[in-house]
Amino acid sequence: EVQLVESGGGSVQPGGSLKLSCAASGFTFSSYDMKWVRLSPYQGLEWVATITQGGATAYADSVAGRFTISRDNAKSTLYLQMNSLNAEDTAEYSCRAYTATGREMWRGQGTQVTVSS
Repeated sequence: EVQLVESGGGSVQPGGSLKLSCAASGFTFSSYDMKWVRLSPYQGLEWVATITQGGATAYADSVAGRFTISRDNAKSTLYLQMNSLNAEDTAEYSCRAYTATGREMWRGQGTQVTVSS
């Protein structure tokens, strides 16, 4: 059974940091590009970051320079280090697995991040 399980969300004050994790199982994690996306009631669904099978990364302009996506293929785990958080980062964050041709294969249930003073 394929699973993507996010963790690490929570409440944080503006300017704070959080590190999200996405534990993958049931498929060959290293063979897939991975993405973080977020869903908020105000901004809708937004792509956050991508890391390819080969480790290349890309970021949305709204998070570039503040967020870092990484992966540990030995642990089948995806990460998102989030620094300098602000209220606009409040959302449910989920991880998704894609083929190299861009087909979405699986997604996690999400973890809530709330940035508030």
